[in-house]
Amino acid sequence: MAEPTPPGPGTSGDIVRDLHRRLDAVSFPVTGPEVSEGLFGDHTTASLIRFQAERGLNEHGLLDEATSAALVEAGHHLGDRHVYLHSPMQRGDDIADLQLRLGSLGFDAGRIDGIFGPDTTRALLDFQRNTGLVPDGIAGPSTVRGLRNLGCRSADSTPVAQVRELEKLRNSGPELAGRRMAIGQFGSSAVLTTALARSLRNRGANVVALDHPDDSIQADTANQFDAELYLGLRIENHPRCRVAYFETEGFRSEGGLRLAHRCATALAGAGLDVVTAQGMRLPILRGTRMPAVLCSLAPPAAVVQATAEVTEALADAVGAWVADPAADPA
Repeated sequence: MAEPTPPGPGTSGDIVRDLHRRLDAVSFPVTGPEVSEGLFGDHTTASLIRFQAERGLNEHGLLDEATSAALVEAGHHLGDRHVYLHSPMQRGDDIADLQLRLGSLGFDAGRIDGIFGPDTTRALLDFQRNTGLVPDGIAGPSTVRGLRNLGCRSADSTPVAQVRELEKLRNSGPELAGRRMAIGQFGSSAVLTTALARSLRNRGANVVALDHPDDSIQADTANQFDAELYLGLRIENHPRCRVAYFETEGFRSEGGLRLAHRCATALAGAGLDVVTAQGMRLPILRGTRMPAVLCSLAPPAAVVQATAEVTEALADAVGAWVADPAADPA
């Protein structure tokens, strides 16, 4: 069964009124009669695309699941609620702010991803112990006040987690054999994904192939597999390929950045037209706990015709990244 089309131009009613309210709350207001009439028109589309661009999401102007979640998360500000380790994990801009503040003070909260996980809990407990607060792992009023008293968050300094990731890359072995990798596919890229997984296995890698349509399930599976890298593939009806790695305010994945540049170069070498690798906050890149890259391959006809070339080019790119994962991107 085909996935339902997300709300977009022409939609009306309460869902659009809620969208207008949320866009206004995060400083991307919609103007004109669309607001009073609850219509999803040109002004709504323009505001939504600006929000998607600012959040590192696909700029398609539709209210898809990732955009809806990002709108909710953008409305959370540090101190407005108690944040702590919870199942499912809490998400929001307030948690990203907390992670950035902890990292600026030298407490490693892991990736600045806005997800309150075990790394954030450990960093928060360390902060509380070191400042004489009750070590309960909850960012409540007293803890937030303590963070603000000790200094402002800084997006200019490099977070501890980013430094450690780069150091880990420098110390990793150069051999592909035995390395744990997750290769994921979305949409119509199953043939290409299968071929890439086979090629990497033939080179000695330990590969798990993922084909669940839900980003979060793919990310969880890759995390449970303890993969050292995630490479996702999807084929899209666009004129050019896009290659993305995880980046947000104050943090980027050093391994993802370098792998993305190698993949972009490899795809161009296979004859495809490729946009420069870019940092984004797409759910699959955000949810994976290892260097992760998503290759959106296009146009479909060119990708299908070059399946063998693309497969070997990406396998070569992965092998070159494993051999020297800390090399500066070209």
